[in-house]
Amino acid sequence: MTPVITRSSELRRQVADWRAEGRRVALVPTMGNLHAGHLALVERAAGLAERVVVSVFVNPTQFDDPADFERYPRTLEADRERLAAAPCDLVFAPTPAGLYPFGQAAAVRIEVPGLSEGLCGAWRPGHFAGVATVVCRLLNVCQPDLAVFGEKDLQQLRVIERLVADLQMPVDIVGAPTVREADGLAMSSRNTYLSKDERQRAAGLYRTLCRLRDAIAAGEPDLKGLETTGKDWLAAEGFVPEYVEIRRWRDLGPPEGDDDLVVLAAARLGKARLIDNLRVRGKRKDER
Repeated sequence: MTPVITRSSELRRQVADWRAEGRRVALVPTMGNLHAGHLALVERAAGLAERVVVSVFVNPTQFDDPADFERYPRTLEADRERLAAAPCDLVFAPTPAGLYPFGQAAAVRIEVPGLSEGLCGAWRPGHFAGVATVVCRLLNVCQPDLAVFGEKDLQQLRVIERLVADLQMPVDIVGAPTVREADGLAMSSRNTYLSKDERQRAAGLYRTLCRLRDAIAAGEPDLKGLETTGKDWLAAEGFVPEYVEIRRWRDLGPPEGDDDLVVLAAARLGKARLIDNLRVRGKRKDER
C-alpha cells in the first residue's frame, strides 16, 4: 500500500530529504475517488520527476452547494490501493484543520480575477476562489518542482497557471490531456452519480462537442450561433445545459481572429454536473 502522511510538516521534511538527494518532486492534487484519468496524471508526473506526491483532500471551500460537498465520495483506502500500482511515492491526506489552521471562515483566500469569471465561475460562485486557495496552500506545503492538472477542467488549469505566474511561485504547472471512456465520455469522479440510463446518454456531451468542433474546422463563421445550437443539441439528448462557449485555447479569451480555439460545455444530467472541452486547431476556412 502506498504510504500516507497527514501533516504538512512531515511532507515538507520528506520533500526536503528528496531534494537533498537531487530528486525532482511532482505534485498531483486530487479530491480522491481516483479513476484512470487521475492515474494518467500520476504517470505524466512520473515522466517529469523522480518522486511523485498525490494529495487527496476534499476541499470544502470550493463547493458552492453544501449537499454536494457532503455526498462527494471519500475513498482514501481504495485510492491508496489504486496508487500502489502507479508510480506514486507518497499520498498526502491532510485534514481540513491541517490546511486551514485558523478555520475556514478566517482563512486567507486567494482570488484570480478575470479567468475565474464566466463559464463554470458564473454557475458556481466562489468555486475558483476555493480552488485557487487550496492549490496555493498545497503548493506552499509541498513546494514541488512541478504540479500536474488535467485539461478536462480547463478553466481550473488556466486559473492555476495565472495564480502561479502572478505570485511568481517557483513551480511548473503541467496540463495533461483528458482521458475518456470508450464512448468518449470524459472520466470524472462525478460520473458515479449517473444512473445506468444516464450513463448511456452521457456521451452525448462529447458527441455535441465533436459536432461543434467539426463545424468550426469546416469554416462556420457564426460562432455565437454554434453556441446556441450546441445547447439545443444537448437539450435534445436529455441534458440541462448550463453553457456552451467557444474561446481561445491559450487564455479562454474571446475567439475573434484566433485559429487555436476550444469549445467548452457544462450540463447537468440527473444528479451529475458534467463538464468537457475540445480543442480546435488550425486556421478556419473563413479566415484563409
